[in-house]
Amino acid sequence: MFNRILVPTDGSEGMARVIETASELAGVHDAAIHFVYAAHTASFSGLPMETSWERVGSMLHDEGNAALDAAESRASVPRTETEIVEGTPSREIVAYADEADCDLVVMGTHGRGGLDRLLLGSVAERVVRSADVPVLTVRVGDVDSAPDRSGDGDGPIAADPSVTEALE
Repeated sequence: MFNRILVPTDGSEGMARVIETASELAGVHDAAIHFVYAAHTASFSGLPMETSWERVGSMLHDEGNAALDAAESRASVPRTETEIVEGTPSREIVAYADEADCDLVVMGTHGRGGLDRLLLGSVAERVVRSADVPVLTVRVGDVDSAPDRSGDGDGPIAADPSVTEALE
């Protein structure tokens, strides 16, 4: 059912749960996992003028490479691909899913949040609303238990019924 699973990563600790869920799905479907990191340079637009944009871009790419390396090392599948994209995360995630012909997006319910999350809204929500493929959101945060495959606990919540069926 799934051949290419897209997993956006921000390098946060909550990604372990997302990667575990995506790896299980990829194993069942013999699918490849595509990890993508969205370098959102616009979030640094409030920096003082003397700040070097090259330095900011370099810092974001270093952070992205570290996040992608960590994601790949946590994945328990033989086929993975990684890419850093630049732009608004929700738009870039949806665009990458289309361009790479991904069948499913698996992502956390929230990532680095904070004030940006309150002001900008949830990246996951925007992806769910605009993606042409099913999106499986995995609750991350203060959850210590293993993923709940039933969809009625603290585990993955499918935005599309076909994903829930694939988990059963």
